[in-house]
Amino acid sequence: PQIVKKNQTDISNIEDQILPIAKEWQNRPLERKYAIVFMDAVHFHVREDNRTVKKAVYVAIGVKLSGSREVLGMWIGGNESAKYWLGVLNEIKNRGVEDIMIVSVDGLTGFGDAIHAVFPQAEIQRCIVHQIRYSTKFISYKDLKPFMADLKKVYKADTEELAAAAL
Repeated sequence: PQIVKKNQTDISNIEDQILPIAKEWQNRPLERKYAIVFMDAVHFHVREDNRTVKKAVYVAIGVKLSGSREVLGMWIGGNESAKYWLGVLNEIKNRGVEDIMIVSVDGLTGFGDAIHAVFPQAEIQRCIVHQIRYSTKFISYKDLKPFMADLKKVYKADTEELAAAAL
């Protein structure tokens, strides 16, 4: 019992020191323009109120015009939805982002509409990983390995012409 109480006190002290730093980072001003922003959610099962619930960690990673990358933010919510992403996009805009040239996302229904509501000029591109994952749904398991070997020649080609030839 004494050890548990000490550990809880230690954790509380660490939280008291880290939380203000984390909040400052979460609210920091961002660049005015990003070349590309990758947006996706990672799903976890977590314990909450003595039960297991599914949570999504929404992540936005921006590529600056200089080419360097930065995590724009991470947000924790329920199941992934375009409505939640709309709130994330508005927060990003309120932190100083005026323009995003390309947004790379999965195929979540309504995601494109949410992006264009906040950044109407942004081009939307489906993430290559999600494109590949989607296309493999239509391949039988026994054909998957040779299919992926052939597909890799296409998406790793240096030019469109080489990709067409590999196809």
